[in-house]
Amino acid sequence: MTETPRRLVFATNNAHKLDEVRAILAHRVELLSLADIGCHADIPETADTLEGNALLKASYIYEAYGLDCFADDTGLEVEALDGAPGVYSARYAGGEGHDSAANRRKLLRELEGVANRRARFRTVISLLTDGHEHRFEGVVRGEIITEERGTAGFGYDSIFRPEGFDETFAELGEEVKNRVSHRARAVEKLRQYIESCER
Repeated sequence: MTETPRRLVFATNNAHKLDEVRAILAHRVELLSLADIGCHADIPETADTLEGNALLKASYIYEAYGLDCFADDTGLEVEALDGAPGVYSARYAGGEGHDSAANRRKLLRELEGVANRRARFRTVISLLTDGHEHRFEGVVRGEIITEERGTAGFGYDSIFRPEGFDETFAELGEEVKNRVSHRARAVEKLRQYIESCER
């Protein structure tokens, strides 16, 4: 008899993130989105750290729906900008909503003439099960290039070139990115934790 995979809510409505994480967790869990559980609330992300925002989102779902869940927060941390945009990566350019193109334009402007273009993407996952938090982090280092390249991906992918590659995340394509990205590394740690709980 085949075991029913455990159900976990991923506290996101971002289809790109959902696809990435589903691909990594594969058959380990039945992954539910916020839409799947009927949650259409705009969950606040008011913390000043990635860790804080991930926990805020996971706690909201856990307390409101009583379901095991996890949430992530990701930031692009640029060395020459003292770690900015960091926790404000999605709304770096200001204004309403998440305007990725405006965010990229602002970052490229900020780095005009700057020699040090080292940066890293960092993802923090907060998993809440049985009232306890488990945290997982994934980091990928690289650099911000001077102009956009590639059409795949989202966010800052077209201006971020990860270490060890000549291409940006937006040029590498989903299959490669899902193996080497910051989120992939954090989700892999989550997968290993889930597997260890099943033993």
